[in-house]
Amino acid sequence: MIHLIMGLKGSGKTKKLIDAINAAVAEAHGDVVCIEYGKKLTYDVTYKVRLVDSQEYGISSAEMLKGFLSGLHAGNFDITNVFIDNLYKTIGKDVAAAEDFIAWCAKFAADNGMEITISVSEDPANLSDAAKQYV
Repeated sequence: MIHLIMGLKGSGKTKKLIDAINAAVAEAHGDVVCIEYGKKLTYDVTYKVRLVDSQEYGISSAEMLKGFLSGLHAGNFDITNVFIDNLYKTIGKDVAAAEDFIAWCAKFAADNGMEITISVSEDPANLSDAAKQYV
């Protein structure tokens, strides 16, 4: 299952993401991973979350992020929840690539029994109908 948290800058996306992360830790029967751009969530989420800074691994495109997620899962089948903070900062502001990534995540999550939540700084009206179903 995949969820999108969308809105323009200052709309409270990060607060919603933090609340979702902390709720997932309390309810999950597996590991929770959060991929962030920069180290800004360290003090906002519980220590039980595996925080990963995408900058440390040089992730700069949707294809690299797909490979990274696949590698995370290959190394730990116990991951039940993945959170990605600020998709555009991680892969660049390319709406087509982001929508392709979201579709890939939906299939990847379904195939592997995971929940993936992604925050995107974008007006939901700018997405295609296929991607809007996840908002």
